[in-house]
Amino acid sequence: MSYLIETHNSVMKEVYQLAKKVAPSNSTVLILGESGTGKEVLAKYIHFNSKRQGPFVAINCAAIPEELLEAELFGYEKGAFTGAIKTKPGKFEIANKGTLFLDEIGDLSAKLQAKLLRVLQERQVERLGGEHPIKVDVRIIAATNKDLEKEVEAGRFREDLFYRLNVIPIKLPPLRKRKEDIALLANFFLKKVCEREGVPLKRLSEKSLQRLLDYHWPGNVRELENLVERLVILTDKEIIEPEDLSYPFGISLGSEEIELIRTPMSLFSVSSNQEGLALPDLTEEGVDLISLIKEIEVFYLKKALEKASGVKTKAAKLLKLNRTTFIEKLKKYNLA
Repeated sequence: MSYLIETHNSVMKEVYQLAKKVAPSNSTVLILGESGTGKEVLAKYIHFNSKRQGPFVAINCAAIPEELLEAELFGYEKGAFTGAIKTKPGKFEIANKGTLFLDEIGDLSAKLQAKLLRVLQERQVERLGGEHPIKVDVRIIAATNKDLEKEVEAGRFREDLFYRLNVIPIKLPPLRKRKEDIALLANFFLKKVCEREGVPLKRLSEKSLQRLLDYHWPGNVRELENLVERLVILTDKEIIEPEDLSYPFGISLGSEEIELIRTPMSLFSVSSNQEGLALPDLTEEGVDLISLIKEIEVFYLKKALEKASGVKTKAAKLLKLNRTTFIEKLKKYNLA
């Protein structure tokens, strides 16, 4: 986590100063910011610079179905439901004396919001099927990419829970608003991945770095880290040039935002009778490449959602995309 405390951005410097100041306390922290901005990394920084002796335990509230999330958070007794063949402590118990990081808290159901509020008020939990409350000493750090105040106004998030969580709010800026850190982060990730893979250290050329600076980074720091890992694995050269940025899963770069999508050669053999997608021949009249790329992306986004029965995580995997990038593309083409 060494890259956490390195920044050239004034807003991030204030974020780190606040995190360092609040870390020794037991106060609840609410970290706000877009997906991929490093909310869990900041939460870990706060925990490991605190006085708490217990573990750091993280759970993504958006990634687990409600009925399973309740069991994960609060635990259950043997026989509490079908399949409960033994007693299992919940995340609150596991995080006792430590920190519980509740990621994507804005996606918590109304039922679980009520149960969480009760735990925060009484500092004790009850396992599913249990008869006795269990006292817990847990520091809560919550995070969300949603505007919780608007969620409260819309009636989707409890106002009393919001104020319980919003003791010390910390807002992380998106990567596009801290471009001073792009070179710093890219070089850090290059060194990290090269060392992990046991390959000679690679570096970005000035033109490649400029392309990264021109990009809008919808997936934020996570997207940058994923890109660097792909470049290390797929680029044989020591110096990474702009043309290397068009490797599989490529990104929209530059002020013109030209889409460098993953384009296997088999794609160009698609005929007009294959489920509605047809690629025109390149004649003397030319083709509208930007519109064509949009058509291809929309086709595969819809097809992936169809095959995944609407499950975005599964659909993203079918297209070899991370979930954040997949969702951003859905929003881009109004497919959400």
